[in-house]
Amino acid sequence: MPAPLQTGLTYDDLASFPDDHLRRELIGGELIVTPAPRVHHQGVVAELTARLVDYARAAGGRAFPAPLDVLLTDSDVVEPDVVYVAPDHLDRLEERYLRGAADVVVEVSSPSTRRLELVAKRELYERSGVPEYWYVDLDADRVEVHRLRPDGRYERPQVLLRGETLISPQLPGLELLVDDVLGPADG
Repeated sequence: MPAPLQTGLTYDDLASFPDDHLRRELIGGELIVTPAPRVHHQGVVAELTARLVDYARAAGGRAFPAPLDVLLTDSDVVEPDVVYVAPDHLDRLEERYLRGAADVVVEVSSPSTRRLELVAKRELYERSGVPEYWYVDLDADRVEVHRLRPDGRYERPQVLLRGETLISPQLPGLELLVDDVLGPADG
C-alpha cells in the first residue's frame, strides 16, 4: 500500500490540490497518492464501465469510472475504479462527487494498491454501508464479491473464476461472464 503522506486532511484539502491527474484519496484523513494504472487494468475498467452504463440505461441508475470522488465522510474520500448508483440513490450525486455509498463499488487490482484495496478500502466500504464491493484481482485471475449482511458486515467473499458468471442482487438481470471482466487470459 502506498504510504500515507499526511494526516488530518478533509475533502476541502483534497479539492485544493492542483488538477494534475494524480489519484488522491483520503482514508481517515490520510492522503494516499497512487500512480497511473497499467493498460490491462484500464481495459478491465473500460469493459466494466461499458457493461454497467448499458445496464443503467436499461434498468435505471448511473455508472461511472474513476475519477469520481466518493465522499463517505469529510475525511474518507475515495475514487473507486467503477461505481454504480441505483435509481433510488441518484440524489446522492452532487456536482463534484457522490455523497455516501454507491450500490456497487469496483476496484481493479494494481501492484501498488493491492493492500490498500483488500484491507483499508474494504473495511471503509463495509463501515460505510456499500452493499457490494467487487475486487477484480488481475494477479489471481478472479473476481471477489463482498456482500453486506444485515448486520452491516461483509460476508466471506464469493470468489469467481474464469468460466463462471457474476450475478448480483444489486443489479437484477445483469449477468457478467468473469472471462469478459478479466479480459484475455494473457492480460
